[in-house]
Order: sequence, then structure tokens, then C-alpha cells
Amino acid sequence: MKINGTLINYYFHCKRQCYLHANRLNFENNSEDVHIGRVIHEIKSENKNTEIAIDNIKIDKLTNDYIVEVKKSDADIEACKWQLLFYIKVLKDKGIERKGKLEFIEKNKQDKKILFVELDEENEKELKNIVEAIEELISREKPPNVINDKKCKKCAYYEYCYI
Repeated sequence: MKINGTLINYYFHCKRQCYLHANRLNFENNSEDVHIGRVIHEIKSENKNTEIAIDNIKIDKLTNDYIVEVKKSDADIEACKWQLLFYIKVLKDKGIERKGKLEFIEKNKQDKKILFVELDEENEKELKNIVEAIEELISREKPPNVINDKKCKKCAYYEYCYI
């Protein structure tokens, strides 16, 4: 499977979730949080189709200055940040230079609703390492162990992992 933004996000959120999604075990259609996220995207786009699909990524919005990614909450900022940096890199490789802008509908962990990110040389190298680690992870014969974290209760894969 070709690496995409969802896998980058899941890698930071839960390596087991990343593995399962990459290996075609998709339980997100049963997740209320995923449905809420989709509705937020529809509302945010104001009935205009602003989402852009390029190769294996889907960008929420592209402006003259930014790639904009809209998230339901700031519960996992690191995962969101690296997903957006991945999008910036994909566009950079196509000759499109942009900065990143994360917009959070709900703010729980920080006091700002908007976070700006830029792809510099250091995090571009780190992103390369992350992509390689994901490729190694998803090629394994078995998924990683369950992480037993409180965030698991809201995960779309909860039933797979615990029931």
C-alpha cells in the first residue's frame, strides 16, 4: 500500500491502527467520531467542494499560501502535524510550495484553534524516516500488540482489538 496522510496520522496515534488500516481492515464506517469529522468537513467547505485529491492524498483546502487541514479536535496534535507535513512534502515534490495550516474545531489540549507548520530540512529528514518506519510496520506478518490506552475506547478499531 502506498503511504498516505491517514497512515501517517495513525502511525502517531496507534501503530496497530496504522497496520490494520494499511492491511485493508477498515472499521471507520462504524465510528461516530469519523462520521462527525466528515460532517465537519462538509460544513467547513460551505457546500463547495474544496477538497483536492492528488495522487494518494486528499487535501482539505489549498490557498495561495497554505495547505489547510481541518480536524475535529486537537486531541493528537503531533499526528495531525506530521500528516500535514506529509501533504506539504507531496506537493513540494510536484513543484507546489506551501506552508501548512491546521484548523481545530474543538480545542482541548491547547488554547489556539489554528496551528501553522512549515516543512524545513530537519523535519523533511524525519518525515522520510517516518515513511520508512511505516513501510516496515505495515509489511510485518502480524499487527503490533494492543496498546491499552484510554484513547482506545473511542477508536473505530476498539471492537477488533478488545472484543
